[in-house]
Amino acid sequence: MIVVIGAGPAGLAAADALVRSGCDVTILDAAPRPGGQYWRNQGAVSGYKSARSERYFAQLSTNPAVTYISGAAVWSAEKYQGSYRINFLRADKEESILAEKIILATGAYDRTLPFPGWDTPGVMTAGGAQALLKGHGVLAGKKIVIAGTGPFLFPVATGLASAGAQIVGVFEAHSPLRWLRSLPALIRNPLKIFELLHYLKLLSSLRIRTHFGSSVISAKSGSVTVARVDRSLKVKAGSEKSFDCDVLAVGWGFTPDLSLAGILGCVQRVDSDGTVVVKVDAFQQSSQPNIWVAGEATGIGGADLALIEGEIAGLSAAGKKIPYRLMRKKSARESFARALQRSYPIPHGWQSWLTGQTLICRCEEVSLDAITSSVDDLGAQDSRTVKLFTRAGMGLCQGRVCSQNVSEIVGNIRGCAVSDQERIAGSNRPIAAPITLGQLGDGIESD
Repeated sequence: MIVVIGAGPAGLAAADALVRSGCDVTILDAAPRPGGQYWRNQGAVSGYKSARSERYFAQLSTNPAVTYISGAAVWSAEKYQGSYRINFLRADKEESILAEKIILATGAYDRTLPFPGWDTPGVMTAGGAQALLKGHGVLAGKKIVIAGTGPFLFPVATGLASAGAQIVGVFEAHSPLRWLRSLPALIRNPLKIFELLHYLKLLSSLRIRTHFGSSVISAKSGSVTVARVDRSLKVKAGSEKSFDCDVLAVGWGFTPDLSLAGILGCVQRVDSDGTVVVKVDAFQQSSQPNIWVAGEATGIGGADLALIEGEIAGLSAAGKKIPYRLMRKKSARESFARALQRSYPIPHGWQSWLTGQTLICRCEEVSLDAITSSVDDLGAQDSRTVKLFTRAGMGLCQGRVCSQNVSEIVGNIRGCAVSDQERIAGSNRPIAAPITLGQLGDGIESD
């Protein structure tokens, strides 16, 4: 049996390639409906080029070679008698299936940066605001500020505005002139230029103003403080302004979800922007036999790259030859992904926004002062030692939100770079999804 974990663009493309190759496939998806974070749907998908999702969705219900299991939260996986046992929760019951081959398409989640007031009610990630709208038809607020960096801010802003929200402004931390460094990547990906023009036209028609070189540096109930920032994200003195709003949606790119890949022992590497990703070969195969990885877990590159990687992984898992045109398209999309890293970096200047009382780990309520004290007074040398002293990263999210930030803060205090080993360790955890002791004790429902 071939099992695909995740039903976003990469997982759906992998499943499509498998059934076209004559294979049966089972898809395990934690969400109630297919589409992943990118194609969130309520029976229909809206957004740029959303129609391409329809054929993938239709296949789940019409093709007998596809078994789609929704609401299946995979919490662990292990080698078992020459195969892999995948353990998941569905309807609060633990279940398990065996797979000869696995394609991991686990996607990514919003990267967050702490700032004074980021724990204030009404402050959320840009992806969270979009998820409320696309997944549930709920507007996060009436008067919304969008801030952070990256092209994802545009579809969030236009989607919320089209649904009736007043967008106070989009505050992009970087200058669009940074794209001049990546003109060859744009030339290789002309469709991305049309996508940009699509959103610029929407922004204009919805009267949404974009402020480049600006960032939200603090928030309180009912308002945010915005400042001009330099290339390192340090505040330009005297540029602070206050804006009234009831919701702040902040997005600083994405962090790959590597939990299952780590549990299964797939080798990982640190990308050029400091993000930890799964190391794969040209055909998306990981270091572990019969495990392929596609989509954001191999490097943040967007839906277009994820679709191509998913198709390559599916064909490879089916033992088919990969067409040259597919590899050429992948190379072009990878060049655009690298351009995104160059155009929207996150240098360490954001740490200058923080105060001693700013919470860095929200789960365990660990402040910057507590982390600084653990280094200066207790001799902590890295984020793992800080974790033992302060409990930073030991809460419900298990460091998914704060681990990278804690590592970089500690590195800045000590005046040294964060090691690749530390980054990789902070991106992995022994359990991929929450499971209660009661559920674990009840044992496997089916096999």
